[in-house]
Amino acid sequence: MNKVLVVGSINMDLVVEAGKFPAPGETLLGQRFSTFPGGKGANQAVAARRLGARVAMIGCVGGDAFGRELLGLLEKEGIDTRFVRTAEGISTGVAAITVSQAENSIVVVPGANHALSPADIQAAESAFAEADLVLCQLEIPLETVEAAAMLAERHDKPFILNPAPAMPLPEGLRARTALVTPNEHELSILSSLPDSQWQRQLALHPERILMTRGSDGAWFAGSDGELHHQSAFKVTPVDTTGAGDTFNGALAAFWGRDLAELARLACAASALSVTRAGAQGGMPTREELDAFLGSR
Repeated sequence: MNKVLVVGSINMDLVVEAGKFPAPGETLLGQRFSTFPGGKGANQAVAARRLGARVAMIGCVGGDAFGRELLGLLEKEGIDTRFVRTAEGISTGVAAITVSQAENSIVVVPGANHALSPADIQAAESAFAEADLVLCQLEIPLETVEAAAMLAERHDKPFILNPAPAMPLPEGLRARTALVTPNEHELSILSSLPDSQWQRQLALHPERILMTRGSDGAWFAGSDGELHHQSAFKVTPVDTTGAGDTFNGALAAFWGRDLAELARLACAASALSVTRAGAQGGMPTREELDAFLGSR
């Protein structure tokens, strides 16, 4: 089993379902309210753990009820939370989501996620020494992501970056990243080129970018610059939330295999995740993934 260190966000998703979106100043009666654990960091940690990896997490929650609940849920999954700091006086990160007629509007309050600092990374250096690889996203401060990449480099550990939400990356961070996993739109932001130029970007960075394209699966360039395609697995979707996080968690769980096999396993895990509701609720176990692939 890989020892995966996830550095990233921890959120509580607050979901209200209503018949329509309220106009400014309007009060509506909603139909249903639910809370779901989320945050790209926590989601990817759960995905990797369920697929068999040993997982530790570096993150930050507030000293509130949501923070305590989210920590408990991570620990219940078997994730090492010694390096998740509780920041008193700051709210845990939340996403307030209103859903109506299959559309949604979202307000994200980063809260304690933006309190995760380079000092927290340095304080967790022993976790980098123990890990086989480090997985990170961009829902925490960029300077903290850079500190994690530098510490991974110091300990000679591969650094995988899921660049979401997308932003231009400093050259030093790019150089320290073993694999970047954008979707097509995120890749255009990273490269400052139109979406239509994605094939060129992959060819320029062989085996360094694994790009997802939703129902089209995943693409990457081999060492010779030739494009390779992993088709998506056909399933009946119920909820696509968390599919990308499942993809990245699977990459970390199975890291060490060749990129084509990694893409196949990640696409299969991602497909399974959309057959059930909820981001973490839909994430498959290793046994479920093996059975799914065995039936194909």
